[in-house]
Amino acid sequence: MKKMIAIGFEGSANKIGVGIVTLDGTILSNPRHTYITPPGQGFLPRETAQHHLQHILPLVKSALETAQVTPQDIDCICYTKGPGMGAPLQVSAIVVRVLSQLWKKPIVGVNHCVAHIEMGRIVTGADDPVVLYVSGGNTQVIAYSEGRYRIFGETIDIAVGNCLDRFARVLTLSNDPSPGYNIEQVAN
Repeated sequence: MKKMIAIGFEGSANKIGVGIVTLDGTILSNPRHTYITPPGQGFLPRETAQHHLQHILPLVKSALETAQVTPQDIDCICYTKGPGMGAPLQVSAIVVRVLSQLWKKPIVGVNHCVAHIEMGRIVTGADDPVVLYVSGGNTQVIAYSEGRYRIFGETIDIAVGNCLDRFARVLTLSNDPSPGYNIEQVAN
């Protein structure tokens, strides 16, 4: 029996990635490229989108080659629908729509937060987790309830990830590999 194979596009912030996975969660390829700004500077939507546009097609080629699959082997095309930065998200959305037409494959829009939770469930084997989701734009308590993921609490002022990003810029730290990681290194 053939395994279902999906190609997925993630470009909600400063990283663009193209992954190829099987339905059971086996990662066949996962090339990524990060938009790095000078230390002390954040990434702006337009420049980030230009970065993604420059790197997305080489990433598609790399993902297919590494996974040793062709477009005919792909069953569906997934992409981050949100939340995230509008302009970078649009790059993936447009490429996905074009590939869907060229390859004649269905499109699956994915919620970025839920995708992180589902990846964690696959890696850990957790059945019904309650998650503290922390990112650049969201800090939420999320759990599966009544057939769907529900937000049980969230920050209303600033997301923890955004706070760390801003703090790293004040310290003129790089966002490579991530502001939070670089803050930890300076603190040691």
